[in-house]
Amino acid sequence: MRKPPTVASRAQVQPFAVMDILARVADLRAEGRNVISLCAGEPGGGAPSAVSARAAAIHGSGMPLSYTPTLGIAELRQAIAGHYKRWYGIDVPVRNVAVTTGSSGAFMLLFLAAFNPGDKVALARPGYPAYKNILKALGIQVVELDAGADTRFQPTPALLDAAAREHGPLAGLVLASPANPTGTMVSRAELAVLTGWCSDNGVRLVSDEIYHGITYPAPGAEDPRGVCAWELERSGAVVSSFSKYWGMTGWRLGWAIVPDDLIDAVDALAGNVALCPPAPAQMAALEAFGDQAYAEADACVGEFARTRQYLLANLDRLGWGDAAPADGAFYLYANLGAAMDGFADSAAYCSALLESAGVAVVPGLDFDHVAGRNTVRLSFAAGYDAVREGFERIVAFQQSRQTEATT
Repeated sequence: MRKPPTVASRAQVQPFAVMDILARVADLRAEGRNVISLCAGEPGGGAPSAVSARAAAIHGSGMPLSYTPTLGIAELRQAIAGHYKRWYGIDVPVRNVAVTTGSSGAFMLLFLAAFNPGDKVALARPGYPAYKNILKALGIQVVELDAGADTRFQPTPALLDAAAREHGPLAGLVLASPANPTGTMVSRAELAVLTGWCSDNGVRLVSDEIYHGITYPAPGAEDPRGVCAWELERSGAVVSSFSKYWGMTGWRLGWAIVPDDLIDAVDALAGNVALCPPAPAQMAALEAFGDQAYAEADACVGEFARTRQYLLANLDRLGWGDAAPADGAFYLYANLGAAMDGFADSAAYCSALLESAGVAVVPGLDFDHVAGRNTVRLSFAAGYDAVREGFERIVAFQQSRQTEATT
């Protein structure tokens, strides 16, 4: 008897729970429920007006939308290089800029180009689950760094040294600043230490900087938008995107700043994996680097800051436990504390909250399979009004459960 086909072992990765939650949100809304989604990292404002106008003109012109060069049209690569001069004061050669199909496409290409099956790559836990899942699917060993509140949920040389002693030499480190789900950032001094550690130990740094610009610095801060790893050392790679600061999630457009020794490999892989990034998105994205688009994006960041301040000022009303400081991005990552009473884990809490109160947040299990059973991530990207109403619903939901428990 013939053996039936099977599913590849590389495909056995955990699904991203937020996508299942978004699907349930859509179902409930289709049923007529008023649901507030505070789960996705998706800015509510959408693309800058000039980008949208340019996209409409492109699609209305009847111009053919053909394949572009594999690493993106020359004008967009030049504009991205100019963005690094504008924000960080550094010169990035255009040949080192690779436009990709979202930041997800950049991670896939970089992981393929930089690491062999069996290599060990470190990343902080809690962290964005796609890092781990893509690496595992490629046969790369993931070494999780238990980065708790004492390190502000970020990797440190001490954690990396301990991981190397336990697991053997590391080939890579994935660093996110601001991080998802915690929003914490590394300072210039901390990043300098980490890039130095990587250089000294032959470790390839992949720096996720997609939330740069969505930051909440103190007045007069040295690096108000974040520190780019290429300001300090250029053997690593930088990943960024149009999705967060510019609010262009569905446009599926990101980029990587690729070191010299990887650029040819990334180019060859990109041509085979996706041929090129979406052509109309590339053409329209040129408008993202205009002064008006920057101003509109900064105005959205100002709204995030107002919403964040509301959450932090009212957090004690929830009775939750410790929360990450949220230096950047648009997430509140917190321990549920007493709100966990009566629930098996954070997934059960989130399910009950969605079904009963019509508010969607993400269980921490998505980001930390060890400690995440007691944590949740609340996204405040949806805007001040939605977050405020959602917050009041959460308070009412928890008060109702407390009343039921005492009667």
